[in-house]
Amino acid sequence: METSNLYINPSLNSKQQIRFIKLLRTSPKMLFSMNLFAYFVVPSFIPILLAIIYLKWLSSSSKTHKNLPPSPWKLPIIGNLHLVGKNYHRSLRKLARKHGPLMLMHLGSVPVVVVSTAHAAQEILKTNELVFLDRGESDIIRKITYGGKDIALSNYGEYWRQLRSIVVLHLLSNKSVQSFQQVREEEMTLMIKKIQETCGSNSVVNFTNLILSLSNDVICRVALGRKYNGKKFNTMVEQFKQLVVAFSVGQYIPSLSWVDKLRGLNARSQKIAKEFDEFLEGVIEERVCIDTKESVDHQDRSFIDILLEKQKEDESGFQFSRDTIKAVILVTNTSAIFILALINYNTFSKLRVNSVCL
Repeated sequence: METSNLYINPSLNSKQQIRFIKLLRTSPKMLFSMNLFAYFVVPSFIPILLAIIYLKWLSSSSKTHKNLPPSPWKLPIIGNLHLVGKNYHRSLRKLARKHGPLMLMHLGSVPVVVVSTAHAAQEILKTNELVFLDRGESDIIRKITYGGKDIALSNYGEYWRQLRSIVVLHLLSNKSVQSFQQVREEEMTLMIKKIQETCGSNSVVNFTNLILSLSNDVICRVALGRKYNGKKFNTMVEQFKQLVVAFSVGQYIPSLSWVDKLRGLNARSQKIAKEFDEFLEGVIEERVCIDTKESVDHQDRSFIDILLEKQKEDESGFQFSRDTIKAVILVTNTSAIFILALINYNTFSKLRVNSVCL
């Protein structure tokens, strides 16, 4: 066998080079078959594989064409994600004008119905309420809400009905709301004093920070029993809000869930879940110790005190764990702060720049 055109890796030692040449001389047919496989079989197999994937995607999409709302044209894998911009409400409004008030979109592999009229919303939220009661699952959110044990994220069923009954009757009832009137009046008085002190020093009044601080203090006293406005607590709440609105690739494209790991999204969710669990566990233990040493006045009871009391009573036979208490408090507290933050920011953003003390 001629070896004039043969290239041998110089990194091989002399014995390895001799062994390699002997192998070529004794196995020319094997070498030929390997080259044939590498140059002809593999390249011809790739188009066949792509064709199979495309036909499978085409057949799966054709099965969903019966009796569905109009939908914009979708791309493989990502669906209609490319049509949703940063201001997603404007993107959806633009698409709804083209495809109608009831529109089907595919965010990755997740089908989503977009409703743009009050009549269609009523059909979904009232007429066909039971069909749409289950919440969408997000691994990131479920990690930080104890597997979705709160009332906002748990699926419709006996657990959700019992938990909703406790929250509506004992936490958000008219009597309960009125019992926290003193808390609201005290915190409002403190805010007015801060405004007066700022005006006395001829400084600019930052209404945004004042309202956010007022909202945080009221919610913490009502839900947790006392104020929590330290740097560590504010950082946890801010990280929680960022995680809630973070885009999870795996939620919409399960085959690309590894992207969330590369982005550090899974590690962040586990870190925040652990921090909040330790914080809420400490708050609960603090309230238990206070309740054990001295009876808590009815007006001074927080949401945690009420939930711990209902857990002991067990009148309806509904047993819920401490994780349920922490999940309810976590979502109630952070959601209220988040919503009030958005409202207050929109309301007082202009006043922050040009505030005048009268």
